[in-house]
Amino acid sequence: MLFSEVSRRFDELSKTRKRLELTRILVDLLREAGDDLKKLTYLIQGKLAPDYMGIELGLADKLIISALAGISGKSDADIQGMFLKAGDLGTVAREIAMAKSQNSLMSRELTVDDVHEALMRLAMVKGEGSVRNKIRIFQDLILNGNPEDAQYITRIATGKLRLGVSDATILDALVQAFAEGSHSEEIQEAYNFHPDIGYVAQMLRDGQIGELLEAGPTPMIPAKVMLAERLPDIGHILEKMGGSAAFEYKYDGMRTQIHFQSGKVRIFSRGTEETTANFPDIVKSFLETFHMDSCILDGEAVPYNPETGELYPFQMVSQRRGRKYDLDRMQEDVPLVVFLFDIIYLDGKPLHRTGYLERRKVLESIFKPSDSFKTATQIISSSIEEVEKFFEESINSGCEGIVAKNISQESIYRAGARGWLWIKLKRDYQSSFEDTLDLVIVGAFGGHGRRKGTYGALLMAAYNKEKDVFESVCKLGSGFTDEVLFNLPKKLGDYSVDHKPARVETLMEPDVWFEPHEVIEIKGSEITVSPVHSCAFGMVEEGAGLAIRFPRFTGRWRSDKTPEDATTSQEILEMYHSQKKSMKGSSEPS
Repeated sequence: MLFSEVSRRFDELSKTRKRLELTRILVDLLREAGDDLKKLTYLIQGKLAPDYMGIELGLADKLIISALAGISGKSDADIQGMFLKAGDLGTVAREIAMAKSQNSLMSRELTVDDVHEALMRLAMVKGEGSVRNKIRIFQDLILNGNPEDAQYITRIATGKLRLGVSDATILDALVQAFAEGSHSEEIQEAYNFHPDIGYVAQMLRDGQIGELLEAGPTPMIPAKVMLAERLPDIGHILEKMGGSAAFEYKYDGMRTQIHFQSGKVRIFSRGTEETTANFPDIVKSFLETFHMDSCILDGEAVPYNPETGELYPFQMVSQRRGRKYDLDRMQEDVPLVVFLFDIIYLDGKPLHRTGYLERRKVLESIFKPSDSFKTATQIISSSIEEVEKFFEESINSGCEGIVAKNISQESIYRAGARGWLWIKLKRDYQSSFEDTLDLVIVGAFGGHGRRKGTYGALLMAAYNKEKDVFESVCKLGSGFTDEVLFNLPKKLGDYSVDHKPARVETLMEPDVWFEPHEVIEIKGSEITVSPVHSCAFGMVEEGAGLAIRFPRFTGRWRSDKTPEDATTSQEILEMYHSQKKSMKGSSEPS
């Protein structure tokens, strides 16, 4: 397939404002891909391979500027000036390629395979002379394609493709293109257990839908982790669970999925990225503690004080992620204990469709607790009083709260999904809506007075999973330090666009729009009905949505979460109803 056709469709995608139109364009593009389908689906994601393969492409702006200077005969400073004016190196590459093509007969038509293969070589270049070799590979691509190719190749190379297309949208398009009549939800679940969009695309195109749906968890391929809904009190939770449930401590650490097969350990984050190299102590302890042929374990890695047993907060373990140096010192300064709470594969047998209590028994049977590995503290109860006491014990132990888990035979492991099989309760949820939410930045409003030159407030959104859109829920203007506040334009600049993204729904018009990318934690005091926000629009009152009152930034950037992992509109709707119920109850005479 010619890459010029891909560039043309990418141009259409970048200009559309409607999600259905995004899907239609993708369907046509995917059907025309032929043998290039797998590589094309990665490029649509702005990647070369699934995340768990760890192939990083994002080239530094400085390298791209030098490469474009070499092609154009301009200086690096000239290219930097063009970049500052355009705000996008892809646009600069297009201008340079356009001028070059008018004076050259050297260009040829690039194929999808040409682009993918060259970018893969570029990503793999290491060692002495690597910068020079990367520049040469990139320049060859720019010189051999048309101006539109140059624009989108540059955006892919810098990790800033910004088509506004989610994995869910690509999956919908793949179903429409190759598996019409199939259930999108089942294919989404299969993708959650095998998060490789190219693999799913090939299976659907080749008619292997049955095999895809039966695949389940596979050692060394990270599954998207199961997630919990939330409710504000124990009574509501027990009611939702049918009167009785298992309750576990909710640890404030880093979600950790551990795979083992053929003597090798691999560790993955909640976002399916491999983090094995950052946690050699976990690998060593695992090999000393566990003795089986293969497994997939789910847990939370938590920093602790080995002298007192005191648990430390998430921020300390996050220092370990992505670190390449001083790991020996960090292992001493920030030792970890992994609290395991699930197992979804053991010795050749998938366990994801097995009930939760049986999975827990299997987990407890395969190791003896140590300083490095423990099972999550648990009780099974139907008593509000007993669970309240357990909740307080969890807080006193340094945890965030508790997680309730359904104990019926329906309590399967649902990769990547929220649902009422797991429900979390944190300290913040009790008494009133003094709650933490993970919301997505979709816009910003210009600052005034002391904030002139930066943003005065951010437009925040929740994720509507059913519609695959981000719905505005508040303007956020408090909780920022001056340092964070004045760094916002730079930090968010890569995601700014000149129009409302197709997957954003809001009645507000910010001064700057952002593609949904950055997730941050906020606290609010109340959920109210709002005529200007689109979260759960029309679900409570006609012509109105829901909004977070008095939101403030907690200081926590959720780099461990994708936009689709953010708090959902459905969660906020449930919290609103629970809040109203609590307020009604508190107003009744005793």
